[in-house]
Amino acid sequence: MARSLRPIHHPDKRHVEMPYAPALLVERGQLLFLSGLTAAPVYHSHPHREEEFDLPRSMREQAVMLMRNLEITLAAAGCTLADVVSATRFLTDVNEQDDLNAVWGARLGAHRPTTTTVEVSRLATHANCKIEISVIAVRPERAPAPRPTAARRSKRPRKAARR
Repeated sequence: MARSLRPIHHPDKRHVEMPYAPALLVERGQLLFLSGLTAAPVYHSHPHREEEFDLPRSMREQAVMLMRNLEITLAAAGCTLADVVSATRFLTDVNEQDDLNAVWGARLGAHRPTTTTVEVSRLATHANCKIEISVIAVRPERAPAPRPTAARRSKRPRKAARR
């Protein structure tokens, strides 16, 4: 079974380019919830080690690294960026949102998940991180494995019934 998503728009929708859909209706599929990702390695030490957070200073470079982390994490669950239905984006400087949107739009193409963008004073992962994104994706439902038919069942002799 495939997944089924339907963008929802207001009846009086203005025809402007937006990097998100106001709403998506999930009609079929399996929900996948991702923890917040940054430009830092997904698997990093706890407690944190400084050398694991030597990140570029620009939003655009961090956004490229984050999107790579996002694609790899989605792929591990059998999903792609096209399966993302919602994203919550935390930025340490909302003035850099256009740089994020340029990378986001280039990676997502025409697909537009819902988004919420929030400016925060600092991300918990590390002070060098400029952005963190948490997403929800819908993985297409997989058809159940075929059940063995009588012809394919094992030809083991049956045990005699106890009386």
